[in-house]
Amino acid sequence: MQTPTRPQFCPVLITDNPDIAACAEQSGVGRIMVDLERNGKFERQKMRDTWISQHRIEDIAPVARAVSAADVMVRINPLYDGSAGEIDQAIESGAHCIMLPMFRAIEEVERIGQLIAGQCRFVPLVETREALEIVNQVARCGAVDEVFIGLNDLHLSLGLDFMFEPLGNGMLDSAAETLRAARKPFGFGGIARLGEGDLPAEYILRDHARLGSTRVNLSRTFARDGLNGGAVFEREVRALLAAYDAALAASPADLEDNHKDVQVRIQSIAARIRSNRECAA
Repeated sequence: MQTPTRPQFCPVLITDNPDIAACAEQSGVGRIMVDLERNGKFERQKMRDTWISQHRIEDIAPVARAVSAADVMVRINPLYDGSAGEIDQAIESGAHCIMLPMFRAIEEVERIGQLIAGQCRFVPLVETREALEIVNQVARCGAVDEVFIGLNDLHLSLGLDFMFEPLGNGMLDSAAETLRAARKPFGFGGIARLGEGDLPAEYILRDHARLGSTRVNLSRTFARDGLNGGAVFEREVRALLAAYDAALAASPADLEDNHKDVQVRIQSIAARIRSNRECAA
């Protein structure tokens, strides 16, 4: 199966709505994700203000028909007895990419690679301490086409307080160096609209450019206006892409200064989260 071409920087929108998928593609989104992952997710995140997908495998085909240039990526469940059938159905329904979440051993990655068997792109999702520790093995795995680093579950697995702490403490720098050396495209985390979020998107984008990251998940803020906000959606995605292009044009010194600012902001946010938790205890 030939994968559609993608822009250099590939924003990813998670949706099972074909109309929103089509609008996103027209706005410059390079990848649409249908998220089937539910096994074990509620238990991991039940005390967190996080979104858990209700997407179904039947949602893949309508989304795939709604887009022409954007990739359709399907996040499957972690490796289990039904993985082979889940992968086969996803590919038959039009998936261009399969994402494997919550793995901890290279054998899981290799097994999913065997099941995909080159029928589409394979994107392991690094979101556990164990996965981060073996990212060099993942990068060298021939079945792997690209890698994504998921900061929400990763920071929980690492016992950290704020999802962007791995960006501030050097963990992402090390992983990015490994992935660049292996020539594996990669991305990390999520991003809000420009000017929004505890850590403004502009600062995060410059760190994407500094690290060589070319993928990012769009937060729910981008689609919060639904189809009635199509023009707003397009404006915000185009602004994000322009900001990334500007970051690519920045000097290494400017990007390093931005990263130092990001580190200070992350430390401040993490300290506030800890303080609030201690006060509530």
